[in-house]
Amino acid sequence: MAVALVYQRAEMANTVGVGTESPKARLALLHRDRLSPKRLECFARDGFVVLPDRFTPDEVADINATLATLISEDRPENIREKSSGVVRTAMALHVRHERFARLVEDPRFLVPAHQILGDTDVYAQQVKVNVKAAFTGEQWQWHYDFATHHHEDGVPEPLALNMHIFLDDVTEFNGPLVFIPGSHLDGPAPTALDTATTSCPLWTVGPDVVGTLAERGGLACPRSPAGTALIFGDALVHGSPPNMSPWQRRVFSLIVNPVGNRQRNDRRPDHFHHRDTTPLHSPAQVAYHSKGSL
Repeated sequence: MAVALVYQRAEMANTVGVGTESPKARLALLHRDRLSPKRLECFARDGFVVLPDRFTPDEVADINATLATLISEDRPENIREKSSGVVRTAMALHVRHERFARLVEDPRFLVPAHQILGDTDVYAQQVKVNVKAAFTGEQWQWHYDFATHHHEDGVPEPLALNMHIFLDDVTEFNGPLVFIPGSHLDGPAPTALDTATTSCPLWTVGPDVVGTLAERGGLACPRSPAGTALIFGDALVHGSPPNMSPWQRRVFSLIVNPVGNRQRNDRRPDHFHHRDTTPLHSPAQVAYHSKGSL
């Protein structure tokens, strides 16, 4: 995937292409995208971290406008709800439109990813928007992502990161994500394959295991405005209820995975787990490192 030559931050006044602004300005951009020690501690303890106001209203509006065109297409990458037939998940977005190709290399994803994973190359394992349509959006059962990545794709270790942007205000009413904090700490929980509940086959965590984990860690439901970012780990147990409200809920999801932890089989179509493991490089980081240390 081609790396963009110019990186712009819409929320910064007088933004210019990276590599042309001053070293001080480039360093400021990188520092803005870093997770604080407190947030890194939160991620390690709870398995997720919420980052308010990471994307501007104009950026969210631009993403949603592009999404509207892609989601209207009749193609296999648009997964539909079992009951209503409306799109549940629009996948492979970065190979379908330049806007999403740029988004997967945004430093607001890649700088925190490298803080968490260390100095290792990562690739775009999966790029999608999950949609909970008003009134008809169906549930996501209790699960953690690594179970599917491991059983279906042969990914060896639970190292991938799921990185979100809320594209709508997420409330308690419109089918929000629900996490079990700390459920990743004991390693991957037992799972079973559910092919009946929804249109998406999913390796799910059963009620007995969920009950035990929730007794220890409780439940957490991030409710935040559009533009919020969210990062969670591959072994964190989570799910979401149906959307009974009159308000839709769209969430952009980029899953990044270390290249050395890539899939070992190609059983699923490419849009479920991309075979292109070309490392993602934030244009800001490329410019920064090309100029040397500051």
